Amino acid sequence: MKIHKLCKFCDIQPTNCSGKGNCKVECGITSICPQEEDVCVSIWRKKDGNVTFDTVCHNPAEKLYGLVLKDYNNSECEMKELSGMGSKFFICSCSEDECNERVFFDPRPTEPQVMAVILVSLVPLLVMATVVITFFYFYRVCCQRSGHCGHKKDSLLEIDPLVIIEEDSSSTHANSLNHNTELLPIELDVQVGKGRFAEVYKAKLKQGSSVSVEQGFETVAIKIFSHEEYPSWKNEKDIFSDADLRHENVLHFLTAEERKEPRQYWLITAYHPRGNLQEYLTHNIISLHDLWLLGGSLSRGVAHLHSDRTPCGRSKVPIAHRDIKSSNILVKNDLTCCLCDFGLALRLDNSLSVDELANSGQVGTARYMAPEVLESRINLENIESFKQADVYSMALVLWEIISRCSAVGDVKAYEPPFGNLREHPCVESMKDSVLRDRGRPEIPNSWTNHSGIQMLCASIEDCWDHDPEARLTAHCVAERFNGMEYLDKLSDCSDSEEKIPEEIFVVDEK
Repeated sequence: MKIHKLCKFCDIQPTNCSGKGNCKVECGITSICPQEEDVCVSIWRKKDGNVTFDTVCHNPAEKLYGLVLKDYNNSECEMKELSGMGSKFFICSCSEDECNERVFFDPRPTEPQVMAVILVSLVPLLVMATVVITFFYFYRVCCQRSGHCGHKKDSLLEIDPLVIIEEDSSSTHANSLNHNTELLPIELDVQVGKGRFAEVYKAKLKQGSSVSVEQGFETVAIKIFSHEEYPSWKNEKDIFSDADLRHENVLHFLTAEERKEPRQYWLITAYHPRGNLQEYLTHNIISLHDLWLLGGSLSRGVAHLHSDRTPCGRSKVPIAHRDIKSSNILVKNDLTCCLCDFGLALRLDNSLSVDELANSGQVGTARYMAPEVLESRINLENIESFKQADVYSMALVLWEIISRCSAVGDVKAYEPPFGNLREHPCVESMKDSVLRDRGRPEIPNSWTNHSGIQMLCASIEDCWDHDPEARLTAHCVAERFNGMEYLDKLSDCSDSEEKIPEEIFVVDEK
């Protein structure tokens, strides 16, 4: 049997309710409604300054004061204002016991309405956060691509420090994608290189790898060291693990792993199918535009290593590569360079003593060694000396790039610097050529007939000067490249020739 409702039931009586917010009706009588279908009703009127409440039970199938009740299925009594009633008139109805005791003049928001209000409130915050994140991302990208340089030979990079919030870079895994202790599921493919300390393989990350799925690295390069070469692996790992090393012209490092069976040490990096710069120049003649891309990106990469600040102005430890050569530079798909092979690199920390620097020894590839390195007379009192030796080596690589550029006229087959010497010249042979004879690679007259390349040749001669103090900094070379590329765009001398494949034996200088 259906139970009859209980409702507040009073005749019209005065009230102090203002008709705003919510009010409790001043009715002390609770009545059992006479009909099963009855609902509770409250009416608020204001006429000529008199305010009254009227509470009743009523069957919604019948009209009340000529009105049809519509919202009686509510659990709360929500007032609706009606016009044409001869006074200010509000009425509400509901279907719970004594639900007409408290009335609500302002509609109470439903759950969808509450969600809508929350969403509307959050949208401006989300838009603002998106704008800030987007701005910060593009700001970082622009910072990484920008370079600054003084115009004097001995000037160092000067960047005003910026007050910014950046992530902590102290972790040794700060530059690594794989923060887990589990080894990545890697399938070795083919060997693509071999050096003094390690072998390099093209490899695939197996399906399901988090790095493959989240970071987009399906093909990677694996540099594998035997357990006897642990010191070289550790040095390169430590260099790569510095988050401040990250730069578009430095090889992208993913992670380092220790493999037990067989006992090996791995460095996992991005893979660049074009190979190293020496191989690329051996098989391709380049255009003037390619020359600016390759040479400019090389100088920017070296400048980043040598800088004591990140592109965004934060302090960082400069790094000397100490083995810059065309086979230690990779060519990316966009024909820009990235530096690799940091096994001999040295962090130029001001805390290093002269003895510690002296213990680093005479390192590098003899063909590319600076005069002061060949005769073991590098100035250990000044860490800039290590940067100056890098600049000398970089100049030889820039010479290699020009030698294969079609803008200089007839292009000869690729030859490394000092190509008249045997394939792997020893230190003593290089001493005779570089120190005794003051020899440098030849710059033919045809190179200086092109205004842009003439300026680049002048920079190269400054960089391989016998006096380390007279050499340009890498930052200045990068700035000169920017200027030369701009001038070239204004001239009509841009070379648009296609790459010309040649069947020439690849010289792998290690």
